[in-house]
Amino acid sequence: MKSSFLRALLAVALLSLLALAACSGGDSEEASSEGESEGEESASESTGDNTLVFGRGADAQKLDPSQVTDGESIYVTQQIYDTLVDYEQEGTEVKPSLATEWEVSDDGKTYTFKLREDVKFHDGTDFTAEDVVFNFERWTESADFIYYGYMFGASEEDKGGIIEKVEATSDYEVKFTLEKPNAPFLSTLAMPPFAIASPDAVQEHGENYFKNPVGTGPFTFESWTQGDKIQLAKNEDYFGQVASVDNVVFRVIPDNGARFMELQSGSIDMMKGMNPQDLTKAEDNQDLQIFRRPSMNVGYMAMNTDKEGPLADKKVRQAINLAINKEDLIKLFEGLGKEAKNPMPPSLWGYNDSVEPYGYDPEKAKTLLAEAGYGDGVDVTLYTMSNPRPYMPQPKVTAQAIQQMLAEVNVNVEIVENEWETHQTKTQNGEHDMAFLGWTGDNGDPDNFLYVLLDKDNAKKGSAGNIAFYKNDEVHDLLTKAQTEMEQEKRVDFYKEAQKIIHEDAPWVPVAHTTPPVAAQSNVGGYIPHPTGSEAFNHITLE
Repeated sequence: MKSSFLRALLAVALLSLLALAACSGGDSEEASSEGESEGEESASESTGDNTLVFGRGADAQKLDPSQVTDGESIYVTQQIYDTLVDYEQEGTEVKPSLATEWEVSDDGKTYTFKLREDVKFHDGTDFTAEDVVFNFERWTESADFIYYGYMFGASEEDKGGIIEKVEATSDYEVKFTLEKPNAPFLSTLAMPPFAIASPDAVQEHGENYFKNPVGTGPFTFESWTQGDKIQLAKNEDYFGQVASVDNVVFRVIPDNGARFMELQSGSIDMMKGMNPQDLTKAEDNQDLQIFRRPSMNVGYMAMNTDKEGPLADKKVRQAINLAINKEDLIKLFEGLGKEAKNPMPPSLWGYNDSVEPYGYDPEKAKTLLAEAGYGDGVDVTLYTMSNPRPYMPQPKVTAQAIQQMLAEVNVNVEIVENEWETHQTKTQNGEHDMAFLGWTGDNGDPDNFLYVLLDKDNAKKGSAGNIAFYKNDEVHDLLTKAQTEMEQEKRVDFYKEAQKIIHEDAPWVPVAHTTPPVAAQSNVGGYIPHPTGSEAFNHITLE
């Protein structure tokens, strides 16, 4: 791809920001640090109370974490709920939370947890072992609880998946019995989707519970104006570290540039989803600070292998990989990303660095297309989300770059852009030929990438985590063996072999691993971005 095209795309992105500034009555230079007036109030100061205002590009879908896979929902629910075990503040080592200690049987099939006895849900009801049982039984009742199926292999045929039963052995002890050992089980329990909800609230609100969440977490739910903001209040009775801020407001500001201008003006305290072009401005602004989230993610373009047509042919998928110049493409990330070659990040154990990237070879791509019977050209759709994601800060510009690159090998791409929730629905249903998506690791285990995103078990239309609908029995065998193998060294071998096969079959074009920035006012303290993509805000201070 010619560098002039890249420059043109970047120029378009910059002009869009400048136009937005003009429409807002602002000036791009005045929005920088030099143009800010002395004594400008922060968001918390202007509201007159100790409120943290957090800006983001899209709204939550639901506030029931067991029913969602999107980061915007989890970012909020992590403030409201607790899990049995949690991750350390800067990594994925497991620590106590609602459970204070646990024992694992010698055969790896029984986990017994001692629970805290000083915890109440936000509705005033006591937390006990029966509440844990209620939640896990609830998650087996419907395919709506997507993550339960992803992580525990549950389905309509096998309701509980690998979890045979969950029992309350006393008021404050709960025992899990598994059908077979599951190496990532303890880490999986720390994931936000397995947070414990108040049974009374679930039963009271029924199908509307997702709009009326009740957990045990550091913040209580106050209100939700959909498409605008979600308001939370400090839980004064929290068993852990009580929050320093009194309130948290999550505001939806869809455009990256507009959100950044609000940060500069002081009307919000923190934001995620930055245009790469704005990162330098933020770093040069003495009134702002930048936090880099440790990279445990992947952004990718999935190819629907289940549809009749060219993408069902491995040679066509390999040709598309060869036709994309990753070195040029990654320039659109402007320092926020590194080229990806595997479907999991190199920061995880089990990463296969011996896999050779496809490289950029348009002539070989044309040869493969001809061998597959598509020498005269291919017409495909590329579905992209309209709003930025942590693993893809400029999805539309990235789609246009790929469109241009593939045109050079006679692969004609129609870009279909949708809002985030619609994009998720359409891709989970398999409506696309190709589609952008990405994943931020939930538990620090390769299983959470390879099994969730590329195993045949998760290629079910309507709830697919595997939106390439890729089904390879050898990969499935390796991934399920890795789940039941308790020795990490042996698991590494399984995962490395699976990555080799996946690379050859090419269901994806892995695009990038990113270090997503979070920008904040200089008075924000105590914030540590977690590699899983979200964190509780009870450690944050406003100085």
